[in-house]
Amino acid sequence: MTTFIRNKFRKIDYSLLISILLLAGFGVIMVYSASYPISYVHYGDANYFFSRQIQWLLIGLFFFSIAAILPYRLYGKLSPAFIFMSILLLIIILMPGIGVERNNSQRWIQLGGFVFQPTEPIKLFMIIYFAYFYSQKQAYINQFKKGVLPPLLILGVMFLLILKQPDLGSAALILFVCGIIVVCSGVRKIHLFILGSVGLIGVIYFAFTSAYRFERITSFLNPFENHLGSGYQLVNSYIAIGTGGIWGAGLGNSVQKLGYLPEAHTDFIMAIILEEIGVFGLIIVLGSYLFIMLRGIRIAKDCKDMFAKLLAIGITFQIMIQAIFNLGAVSGMLPITGITLPLVSYGGSSLLFTLISAGILVNISTLTKGAG
Repeated sequence: MTTFIRNKFRKIDYSLLISILLLAGFGVIMVYSASYPISYVHYGDANYFFSRQIQWLLIGLFFFSIAAILPYRLYGKLSPAFIFMSILLLIIILMPGIGVERNNSQRWIQLGGFVFQPTEPIKLFMIIYFAYFYSQKQAYINQFKKGVLPPLLILGVMFLLILKQPDLGSAALILFVCGIIVVCSGVRKIHLFILGSVGLIGVIYFAFTSAYRFERITSFLNPFENHLGSGYQLVNSYIAIGTGGIWGAGLGNSVQKLGYLPEAHTDFIMAIILEEIGVFGLIIVLGSYLFIMLRGIRIAKDCKDMFAKLLAIGITFQIMIQAIFNLGAVSGMLPITGITLPLVSYGGSSLLFTLISAGILVNISTLTKGAG
C-alpha cells in the first residue's frame, strides 16, 4: 500500500496540483478581505466567514488527497449509487422543513447545524455517470436508443428537479458539461445536432416562460434602467471594477464590500478582487483557470482509457464553464445565475466538491506520460 501511494505521488502532475492549491489559497485570502465587514456586522466576528472557509479548505484538502490516491475506476462502479443519491437529494430539498430558502430559491438542505448545496456533489456525480456510461457503451455508440439515450433521460430528470428550486444556472451548467462529454464520446454528428437543438430549445423555453428567470436573464442587458432593483447588483459590480482600475485600490481597501455590493464574498468576489488588486488579480484568476484547462485537456488527450479520458474532460470543463458563468455575470456579459467562482468564492459545498473533482483530475494525471 505504501509503495502504491509512493508511486502515485511520483507520477502526479505537480504543475496542475500547485496551480489548484495556489488558486484555493488565493481564494481564502480574498474571502477574508471581501467578507470581514459583513462578518462583523452580522456575527460580531470579523473572521466568521474566513474561519469557516479555512475549515472547509482543510476538509476539502483531506478529501482531495483521498481522491488523488483512490483507484479512479471505483467511481465508475459507484455511479448508479451516485445517481440514486442525486435524485433523492433533489427530492428531499423540496420538502418543507428540510430545504432552506434563500433569496427566493430553495437550493440548500439543513440537517442540524449543517447546511449544504446538493447541486455541488450532483455536478460531479453526473460527470462520473456520463463518463462511465459512454466509456462502457463504445460498441453501441452509433445506436441512439442503446448507446446514447439512457443517460440523457436521467439528465432530463435532474434538469427539471434542479429547475424546481429554481436554479437555471446550475441546471444549464450540468447540461453543458454533460453535453461536452457526449460530444467527446464519439456520438454520431446527426445525433449531436438533434440533441444540441433539443437542449438549446429547452433552455430557452424554461428561461423565458418564467417571469422570475426572464427578469434575471434580461436585467443584465441594461442594468442602469432599474439600478435600484434588478440591476442593482450588476451596477455596483461595475462601480467596484471601475474603481479598481488597472492597479486596484489596495488589498483590503474595497468600498463596495461595505454593504453596497450584495454577495461580495460569494458570487461577486471577482468584482472585489478587481477593485482591490486590479489587473494583477485578473491575471492570477484567469491565468490559473487557463492553465488548469490546458493541463486538463492534455491529460484527457494522453489517456488511453476512455473512462479516464471522459472523466478528465468533464471535470476540466465543469470548472471552466462554471468560471465563465461567474465571470460573465460579474462583468455583465452573461446573466446573473448565482453560480460561485470555483476554488475562490466563499462556500463550503462548492469548495469541498471542487477540490474532490480536482483531486480526481490529479489522480488521472498519473496515467499519462506527460504527468510530472
